[in-house]
Amino acid sequence: MNSIYSYTRDDFINYFININEKKFKADQLFDWLYKKRVVNFDLMNNLNKNVISKLKNDFIINNILILKKDIGKDVCKYLFKLHDDEKIEAVLMYHDYGISLCISTQVGCNMSCSFCESGRLKKRRNLEVCEMVLQILEIEKDIKNRISHIVLMGIGEPFDNYDNVIKFINIINDNKGIDIGARHITISTCGIIPKIIEFSNLKLQVNLAISLHAPNNELRNLIMPINRVYSLDNLMNAVKEYINKTNRRVTFEYIMLKGVNDNKECALELCKLLKNMNCYVNLIPYNETNNIQYKRSDMNILNEFYDILKKNNICVTIRKEFGGLVSAACGQLRSHG
Repeated sequence: MNSIYSYTRDDFINYFININEKKFKADQLFDWLYKKRVVNFDLMNNLNKNVISKLKNDFIINNILILKKDIGKDVCKYLFKLHDDEKIEAVLMYHDYGISLCISTQVGCNMSCSFCESGRLKKRRNLEVCEMVLQILEIEKDIKNRISHIVLMGIGEPFDNYDNVIKFINIINDNKGIDIGARHITISTCGIIPKIIEFSNLKLQVNLAISLHAPNNELRNLIMPINRVYSLDNLMNAVKEYINKTNRRVTFEYIMLKGVNDNKECALELCKLLKNMNCYVNLIPYNETNNIQYKRSDMNILNEFYDILKKNNICVTIRKEFGGLVSAACGQLRSHG
């Protein structure tokens, strides 16, 4: 039976029309699910008995199980068990501007970025729409508070689960649904070009982040296998097309790896690559793990890299660090306890 959390409001408008009911019932149903957070069809008392019976027959109101929480300063990592006993992680972060949640989009990941702990588990399957939605609902229930920002940067490559991710965004952005503003939602991709182009045609106000991590093909081929399929030159052309179509600024994520991509030459190459683009660079101090050989760049090297970008008129920030002590930081999620 299908999870009720996998359907958009438009899906339910069509559903109610097809069973000869008024389409406004879709709004009523969304109100029960996402505003009142009711998890029992029988409590939806403005829907008649025939509709309740039909909903019970066609859908389930399911959940995902919180197995474990690891709490650090301004951060909490959640380990979830899914219906088939697979596991995923999500990370809650408290900022001065609100509460953000980094969600997973797949069980495992096939992108095999050499610096990423998450990619050590090969993709088992895509997450269903409901499994992404429920990461938000279950954590909001746990913290008794509203999440204001969503980032799709957990386990998995979002654009490798494109259709489900777009449907998920539709549900959480819907003002009758979870009602998270589009500009408070960020999708990160390592560079699946056809999906970047497809995404640009939607002209959403959702933020796009590109996991770049290298300023040339030779280096990017070494640390990010996706670059052998979608080269850096073609990726940059796709990003420029996205910017032209949407008039949206793009974020480039750049993990600072000691002795790999953090030298002056890389900084200058990056400046040349991004010159005159509507973008900014997010420099990420590398989060070391026991299973991967890379080390984080020294802080003085990171600051020098930052200064070179600044002097070349590249908008750049250094990401605030969250969750390193509980293995909840960028690149550390592993989907087991």
